[in-house]
Amino acid sequence: MTIAIFLGALLAAMAIGVPIAFSLLLSGAALMWHLDMFDAQILAQNVIEGANSFPLLAVPFFMLAGEIMNAGGLSKRIVLFAMSVVGHVRGGLGYVAIMAAVIMAALSGSAVADAAALSALLLPMMVHAGHDKARSAGLLASASIIAPIIPPSIGFVIFGVAANVSISKLFLAGIAPGVLLGAALCFTWWWVARKEAVTPPPRKNAAEVASAFKDAMFALGLPIIVVVGLKMGVFTPTEAAVVAAVYALLISVLVYRELKLSQLYGLFLAAAKTTSVIMFLVAAAMVSAWLITVAQLPAQLVALLEPLLEHPRLLMAAIMLLVIVVGTAMDMTPTILILTPVLMPIVKAAGIDPVYFGVLFIMNNAIGLITPPVGTVLNTVAGVGKVSMDEVTKGVWPFMLAQFALMFLMVMFPQLVIWPARWLAG
Repeated sequence: MTIAIFLGALLAAMAIGVPIAFSLLLSGAALMWHLDMFDAQILAQNVIEGANSFPLLAVPFFMLAGEIMNAGGLSKRIVLFAMSVVGHVRGGLGYVAIMAAVIMAALSGSAVADAAALSALLLPMMVHAGHDKARSAGLLASASIIAPIIPPSIGFVIFGVAANVSISKLFLAGIAPGVLLGAALCFTWWWVARKEAVTPPPRKNAAEVASAFKDAMFALGLPIIVVVGLKMGVFTPTEAAVVAAVYALLISVLVYRELKLSQLYGLFLAAAKTTSVIMFLVAAAMVSAWLITVAQLPAQLVALLEPLLEHPRLLMAAIMLLVIVVGTAMDMTPTILILTPVLMPIVKAAGIDPVYFGVLFIMNNAIGLITPPVGTVLNTVAGVGKVSMDEVTKGVWPFMLAQFALMFLMVMFPQLVIWPARWLAG
């Protein structure tokens, strides 16, 4: 009955068009009323405490770093560098998109920011070269969702806060899966584009590659600084976000000189607006998380799933299927905030490594950004690239299925995530 009231209130509010943050507050209020403990002061106190978290300071700074990166010329130089390295091979522009997405993922941590940058820079080039427009848009959308997996990742920050899991360990554990996602996209692009009669641009000589690398060197240095700093314990993930934002700002203004001081207000405003949405969602979700704990919903779910607790892989597969279904209707941040307090007790009871679970959970939520009908990244690519939503949806299917296949491969073989994470952390 308790579960039915919570889910019923949440889904009913969302069905009539109430924003997700307010839906979470309404479902929390309904649960408090059911438990005969409704108190507006407790509700307000939990909202305030939900956003009162030092690690969450990483969110606005990573958002700001992504805005500065796109406006300051870092994204453009990364694309040109990737073009000089792999642009000449058959289907080279697709590999350029994947390579650029992996590098940019290590700069922004935001799939939407990367999707906007890649679509604006590469989609016209791919269409002009003769690649299928829908397929190219689908590739760019699926490549953009690598951003929440390779550090720095806003998704890992939110999950780490909600699940009380080390964000530094999550960051380091996300590197190998992010690279494997890129490899899966490369194979899929080779398969679907192998029959296209597209003449690639000529190979760049060594001097041109060196020139492109020199031009992109400062942009490429940021992910190295962040990863090495985290591994050596020089700074925390929150401090890494500040380092990323300041570094991107200095490079954009002083080195590349493409960002004018007059543009800063607009960039700060854009980052602040996005951050406010995320932070309000986090604050509202913490009310529901507290009430879920008080109502002992996790204990009830653990009892229901007890037969699966002795079979961690089967349990993980079941959880991943649940997240796939939820991801078709909800965005990444609310899915993380709603499901994390419910699933973590089950994961711990089954003896599953919380960091390993966090990586697959965020990967699944990231892929959810390109699953129709909601698909935030699909909408971004469609809007920026001036492509219809139907075309993007049609083009993304082979790449999305390849990413889901890789995810379930990691469910069957946890070592694909755990071993590289231990090596990097050690």
